[in-house]
Amino acid sequence: MKIVPVTANVSLTRDLDTGTEAQRAAVEAIIQQVRENGDQAVRAYTKKFDGAELTNFRVTEQELKGAYAEINEDLLLALREATDNIRDFHERQKRQSWLTTKEDGTILGQKITALDSVGVYVPGGKAAYPSSIMMNVIPAQVAGVKRIVMVSPAGADGNLPASVLVTASELGVKEIYKVGGAQAVAALAYGTESIKAVDKITGPGNIYVALAKRAVFGKVDIDMIAGPSEIVVLADEKADPRFIAADLLSQAEHDEQASAVLVTTSTYLAEQVATEVEQQVATLPKKAIAEASIRDYGVIYVARDLVEAIDVVNQLAPEHLEILTEEPMNLIGKIRHAGAIFVGPYSSEPVGDYFAGPNHVLPTNGTARFSSPLNVDDFIKKSSIISYSKQALEENGQKISALARLEGLEAHARAIDIRLEDK
Repeated sequence: MKIVPVTANVSLTRDLDTGTEAQRAAVEAIIQQVRENGDQAVRAYTKKFDGAELTNFRVTEQELKGAYAEINEDLLLALREATDNIRDFHERQKRQSWLTTKEDGTILGQKITALDSVGVYVPGGKAAYPSSIMMNVIPAQVAGVKRIVMVSPAGADGNLPASVLVTASELGVKEIYKVGGAQAVAALAYGTESIKAVDKITGPGNIYVALAKRAVFGKVDIDMIAGPSEIVVLADEKADPRFIAADLLSQAEHDEQASAVLVTTSTYLAEQVATEVEQQVATLPKKAIAEASIRDYGVIYVARDLVEAIDVVNQLAPEHLEILTEEPMNLIGKIRHAGAIFVGPYSSEPVGDYFAGPNHVLPTNGTARFSSPLNVDDFIKKSSIISYSKQALEENGQKISALARLEGLEAHARAIDIRLEDK
């Protein structure tokens, strides 16, 4: 890894991949075909892109039950415990409706309502991602969403991985479809004969999924357009270079464009970490991916002191931040921009990815400056409640009319005035 002193401006931000012109055109064509031809188009694209010939898209109860035979008992117990941890954390995020009454009889409040339906996209193909199911489905359930639909691309044999099916079954997801790609996003947004449309789509996917989500936004809501994974480690001279190198590589193996950054006050630690990264990456199964990530987007910044180091972290606004300093808890209050903050030497980033409880769907590409992790609020909507008494309108009506006429909206003003005529 390259070691550089802190410069005036540092950033993880890069242009989000908006795809090539050909990719964007292909996605637009897929969405249009699904809108016009429904299941027929979904079936054709599933065969074309995934090699699966499907008569029915929906996963059956028999398939869900049969998946348990392929799952190790210890893994099943780990999935269940992780589910409990994630649910417990998100239960603490629940909001309540509220009302307040003023002396003049005015009642104001806010009504919390869960979304009616949500579609969860779970990536497939070369790997299975049970953690994506838990992190998207559980906050929706806690929020009170009644209909949760899961889509995931089937293998060429027309099946989903056992771990995906078991996780969905454990969470009680019944409506699961073996379709993926832009055609799945289009089906969720516009509906087909088999797949009823939803109100919001969440979950990660490849460039075609990202482009499709971007294209259907407005027809439905989406969670975010996520960029490549990021990790920043803030460390002083007391940190273990082996831990830091391992954690940097835990993100570098995701993607050639993933970003792994160390910000430290110690040149000696920086040199040790660079050596450790070189040694550890050599034995990784995804060595080529991790090496490309470290080469192109890996860097070690050496700061003059912790004040400057923290300033660098806040400029970077990372998806994941690990604090590996002598007194890490003392620094949390100084961190203004980070998706998730991992505190201390035993809080490695994968702890949050899979088990601790907080959501691992996090803002990337510097958007932690204004965005939050996926949470229960993403699956609710808020309605304002206004009940004005006669007394309150008589006291304030002329002010309201004046403000309406200031904006040139005479009918607004008269809607108030007519109620004051009997005063």
